[in-house]
Amino acid sequence: MVDRLVNSEANTRRISMVESCFGTSGQPLGVPGRVLVGEGVLTKMCRKKRKARQFFLFNDILVYGNIVINKKKYNKQHIIPLEEVKLQNLDDDAQSCNGWLIKTASKSFAVFAATNIEKKEWMAHITKCIEDLLRKSGKKAVEEHAAVWVPDGDASTCMHCRKTQFTFVNRRHHCRKCGAVVCGPCSSKRYLLPSQSSKPLRVCLHCYEELTSAQKQTANDHNIRNNADTSGEEDTDDEDEANKTVESHDLPKFYE
Repeated sequence: MVDRLVNSEANTRRISMVESCFGTSGQPLGVPGRVLVGEGVLTKMCRKKRKARQFFLFNDILVYGNIVINKKKYNKQHIIPLEEVKLQNLDDDAQSCNGWLIKTASKSFAVFAATNIEKKEWMAHITKCIEDLLRKSGKKAVEEHAAVWVPDGDASTCMHCRKTQFTFVNRRHHCRKCGAVVCGPCSSKRYLLPSQSSKPLRVCLHCYEELTSAQKQTANDHNIRNNADTSGEEDTDDEDEANKTVESHDLPKFYE
């Protein structure tokens, strides 16, 4: 079905509508071969709380943004190449249900659908798009993904030292390697994580020790081989102003 929609007027019109809803705050989305597969509202777990986000699934990218006016205006557009995406199911518990992880090399986060049926639809369509994209491009799936950040509300004390209590003075920080909520002294180190940023990022002391040890071991292994041969920053949507409440729940649309 996706291939039949590539050059259709309906697909061109849908993509144009998405572009107009983002306006000048978004990037152009109409490129040759791109198809809008589906769209709908999902609840995204942000740093401090869950927030409704509008998601658009294309055959090569996943786009989401903040809802300013439902179905009319969105901002803070984020574009994720599907070839980097890996989905991971989340089991239901007392606090949440119908959720799964969207994991990429630079950022990973949890999303939640309104119903289990919608969850299955989203996961099935995203998985199909990823499989088709990798098959056609001949590329391999990304193996290393960024950690999912622990929400601020889940940690009242530092997850590293287990002592520092968070207050207005003692701020929460996130380790970009493991996603733990840590205090300033326990995350005073920075390390280059190329998949997330071109600049060194904040990491906890535990991850810093592991990363530097692994780096030294790699260097030692390299030296041994030579002698023998003799020859992320982060997505800023977590800090935005509270978005407008979506008054009613609309079912996601998948164009097939």
